[in-house]
Amino acid sequence: MQPLTNRSKPVQTREMTFLEKLYLPAIWTGMVITLKHFFMRKATVRYPEVKREFSATFRGKHVLKRDDQGAERCTACGLCAVACPAEAITMVAAERKPGEEKLYKEEKYAAVYDINMLRCIFCGFCEEACPKEAIFLTPETIPSMYERSDFIYHKDRLVESMDKRIDISKRQEKKLAVNN
Repeated sequence: MQPLTNRSKPVQTREMTFLEKLYLPAIWTGMVITLKHFFMRKATVRYPEVKREFSATFRGKHVLKRDDQGAERCTACGLCAVACPAEAITMVAAERKPGEEKLYKEEKYAAVYDINMLRCIFCGFCEEACPKEAIFLTPETIPSMYERSDFIYHKDRLVESMDKRIDISKRQEKKLAVNN
């Protein structure tokens, strides 16, 4: 049979030297690489004791903001749920009853507001879609838990308390400050 091309090369089997048979050069180069890595800075962070620094644009735990009087900003318009690509936000709107003017800013409010943190991809689209700037992603990380039901954040875990306000002034838009 004739070869298809004339590029074939004859294979030569070369005899290994005595040092190559002992594999000492290969072992030596492996040890040098190991020693280099042994004295390098470790990439692992001991999490509970040492907290890693995150960038200023890190998006973590969600929070539903209140205004200065303590009323919830969310008007249950549903834009955050529509903007969420992972469909992690569910809400049920309700109308404000007489006497609840201090609790809710507008006539409509979110009676049920749930975020499934296992589905959330922390993209920040909900934050961008909200016209009232009611939802924000804070720089806090989500704590680890063992039950799936613990990762569904209901309104009681999302609404910020008045004594522990979260500062979002760096990420808040200028137009909201002007309108209020």
